[in-house]
Amino acid sequence: MPHDIDRRGDEAHQMKRRRWLQALGVAGAAGLAGCSGGGDQETTAETTEDDPMGGSETTEGDGELPSVSGTYNSLASATYETLNPIYNDTYGAGVAIEYTLDPNYSFRPGTEQLPLTMELSSDDNEVWVASLRENMEFSDPYGEVTAETFTYQIQEVQQTEWANTPDSTNWYRNDEPLNVEQTGTYEFQIELPSPDPLYLETYDPSLYPIPIDLMKPYVDEEDAKGFQEDEDLLELTFTGNLGAFSLDEWNRGSGITFSRNDDYYLQEADDLPEAFSNAPYFEGIEISVVGEEASRLAALETGEADTAAVPPNRVSEFQDLESTYVSVQPQSYNEVCTYNMRDNGWSAGPGNLFREKKFRQGLASAINKERLVKGVYRGYADVEYTWQPPWSKWFPGEDELMTFGTGDLYGPKETRSRIESAIENVEYDYSYDGDRLVTPEGDQVSLSLYHVAGQNTEKNFAQYIAQELDKNAGINVELNAIDATKFANDYWQQQVPDNPDQYEWSNGRNNAGPREVTSKNAWDMSVVYGLNAYPLNPLTADVFFLKDSVYNPYGYYPSWNAKELFQEAKNAESEEALKEALAEIFVKISEDQPMGMLAFPSDTIGYNSSLQGPIENYFSGWDFPTWHFEE
Repeated sequence: MPHDIDRRGDEAHQMKRRRWLQALGVAGAAGLAGCSGGGDQETTAETTEDDPMGGSETTEGDGELPSVSGTYNSLASATYETLNPIYNDTYGAGVAIEYTLDPNYSFRPGTEQLPLTMELSSDDNEVWVASLRENMEFSDPYGEVTAETFTYQIQEVQQTEWANTPDSTNWYRNDEPLNVEQTGTYEFQIELPSPDPLYLETYDPSLYPIPIDLMKPYVDEEDAKGFQEDEDLLELTFTGNLGAFSLDEWNRGSGITFSRNDDYYLQEADDLPEAFSNAPYFEGIEISVVGEEASRLAALETGEADTAAVPPNRVSEFQDLESTYVSVQPQSYNEVCTYNMRDNGWSAGPGNLFREKKFRQGLASAINKERLVKGVYRGYADVEYTWQPPWSKWFPGEDELMTFGTGDLYGPKETRSRIESAIENVEYDYSYDGDRLVTPEGDQVSLSLYHVAGQNTEKNFAQYIAQELDKNAGINVELNAIDATKFANDYWQQQVPDNPDQYEWSNGRNNAGPREVTSKNAWDMSVVYGLNAYPLNPLTADVFFLKDSVYNPYGYYPSWNAKELFQEAKNAESEEALKEALAEIFVKISEDQPMGMLAFPSDTIGYNSSLQGPIENYFSGWDFPTWHFEE
């Protein structure tokens, strides 16, 4: 899996969108929406609803470079587990890492490659050549960044079992390691077993530069635990000129401070806008952990913070303030209700009804998605039926999908008929007693639902689900607010077994084995995390739907031939063939309901009105080092 699997309730991530292959995020941050109030900015960009990822016509004032001034203050609602760039799999921490350490590439509007530490190119989509910039330096004593920096990491860390990194599977095809070869001091190549025109969009080749001398002791000893806990990696002391900022201090409980990197390597780039030539334009960055949404919004209103996510019900308020503006940014994280199909899920009674396809379809029929979008998100969201936002070019169209939660597929009749069908398929005597779903012992089915603490939108979202399941399914839902980091550690991630070889698979803490391998604490349902639908390349989403992938904390076993269909899609030889193959996959996902797929909210982000840079585009933040305060 790629870096930054986790996107939790963290406003800092909103400011810099480089890594689009992050899989998981806290639902609240992904689900905030609004509309723009930034028309007075020097730099403006226009997009259309039809093409939220498209190119933008940009105007840059009088062409003079901005002045370096001020500290960019952003807020996070939860602390970070790690800043180790090799092992981090959370979105928020990934943003913090990338303030001080660039990955090798990203994208700019129009889905155009943005070369950072290197440019990746291919004549045949099979052999990809990585050409490094030649002015990159680690901090002393690690020296220059060369092609060997990357080939060593790929061959000695990513393509090994002992290291067990989140990115490991990116460097294999058909269970065989990709051939990676250094071809010059500043060049190496990656050989794929077959052409892949969307290889960059998978983000599979995405890497951070890490010094060989820092990695080597752990490689020699095959010491994964030491590698994960290395202080230089955790404190990012080695980053040299490789990021726009340098990390000054990471206080695990309260936040992180960064200072401007005067020697940022992209200042010398001749293939980027002129504004990069003296970037960055903030003297520093401060990320403060503020758990309560009300406190974060108050900080934005008073100018103590330069940015914060604004919930739908307060968008107009912040639009009307002279000190702030609100920007709508389309994003790919959905709002899902995940079901725990592992052995410590389904606390209501014997068995686990979440494992039944018809039961999951019944739950999907119980929640009115259009009312959810209009009520909780004030219309700043799209209904979700399958694993793509409707504005994605890969979206197959509603006519092809099971549109649970709308029209004829919403309501108590549709819900209960499917739940009753599921009950007939299990050995335990669940039944309806009037409007209530009851256990074999005659008690009403009662399930837990976890949501992020301190985020009112997510609390409202969870309350809405609870009301709908009570009304249409006869299920009582007990709401539990929780810190996202605690939920990750104690509920979402499994306890990795001491003897993983006894299981059919054991692929790390997010899928440590079959369903009998569980997390520390039991849970039933969760809206803590939103997941990435990957509109750049949906093939990447196979990780969510294969029972033995590196990412299956919820214990989903597909009732359809997921592995075969994803492989057929990966073998497609044209975009038309790929669209056809993906359409079949999306139909299967809409039928199987691996989780409650509910909405694609827009990011609605409030900014200090003097801040110049954000655009209403999927790739807003691609040029974050050039953002600045208006004089």
